[in-house]
Amino acid sequence: MKLQQLLSYTRRAVDDYQMIQEGDKIAIGISGGKDSLALLYSLAHLRIFYPKKFELEAVTVDLGFGNQDFDVIQKLCDELKVNYTIQKTDIAEIVFESRKETNPCSLCAKMRKGALNDRMKSLGCNKVAYGHHKDDIIETMLMSLIFEGRWHTFSPVTYLDRMDMTVIRPFMYLSEGEVQGFAKEYNLPVAKSPCPVDGYTKREYAKNLVTQLNEDHPGAKNRMFRAIINGNITGWPELAPGAPKRKL
Repeated sequence: MKLQQLLSYTRRAVDDYQMIQEGDKIAIGISGGKDSLALLYSLAHLRIFYPKKFELEAVTVDLGFGNQDFDVIQKLCDELKVNYTIQKTDIAEIVFESRKETNPCSLCAKMRKGALNDRMKSLGCNKVAYGHHKDDIIETMLMSLIFEGRWHTFSPVTYLDRMDMTVIRPFMYLSEGEVQGFAKEYNLPVAKSPCPVDGYTKREYAKNLVTQLNEDHPGAKNRMFRAIINGNITGWPELAPGAPKRKL
């Protein structure tokens, strides 16, 4: 995927759900994975020509595994003219050594988001952009149905009143394959997740299930996404006035 295509999908989502307003200061949580790096690249270029002017901050929460190279991320941020901050934590030690969690994902995610939110607020950000794509949205919907018994998934825009922070998801119209293709095309410094349970989670189960369903019933993934978009999920924002109905 080329940059022009990536920007087209990104702007479509931003415009459809009015994700960016004049004067926003948006943080991007950089894990080192393809999604967050591609989002950084996309928003840094969108910032150049988007009619509503906004600022960017890149923030990495260092979980403390000690095996991640942050210098390559710093170099990319320098090239894109985006300020980069590393928030050091002891999350890995707390989750895997002190607490010895058998199901560590929930606690790790909660602590990671807490550290990220604290640093974003200190930087003066009012919004945070996550690199969740179409596949993430579908997989979360399936996880909610299977494990919680409810019709729910990520919203394109979510206001967190306790933090006075708005979450936006500009990659909602992009598939994981498209993001992966872009990262490869532009040689982004993607790093393997340092987490020892990576690939052994409920999300990985849902990912494999979606893949199998789409193989057995071609087009199933897009139909599920369309059902989500049109499903009147509680908390989802309405499309911007005049936004065209998309062919998803």
